[in-house]
Amino acid sequence: MNHFLTKQRAILKVCLISLIERKKMYGLQYLKELKETFKPYGYVPKHSEIYKALHELTAEGIIYRIKKRRCPDREGFQEIIIYQFTEDGLEKGRVYKQMVRSDLERSLGIIRKVLKDNY
Repeated sequence: MNHFLTKQRAILKVCLISLIERKKMYGLQYLKELKETFKPYGYVPKHSEIYKALHELTAEGIIYRIKKRRCPDREGFQEIIIYQFTEDGLEKGRVYKQMVRSDLERSLGIIRKVLKDNY
């Protein structure tokens, strides 16, 4: 990545990959988890940003979507989309996370330098 600071979407994608590693969930569950994660820092990810990140991970072949009925034993057609890794998605996700980690460390160095020199 060649940005001044790490982009927000890259950070969300890293967090989503980690969440998917732990548990297969649907989009609103990921949104709830990420809101709780970032709330103490004054950041609340938007619904649209989470879904854009999930769609990008899907387009990159890291994850895929499975439609499931929310309550299989109940009538109705309420479906949810569960996200899980493609066959090689776990490895692709780990590679992506490592790339973003390097960029985060570089961005953190820039932030520390600015704080030290100006405050």
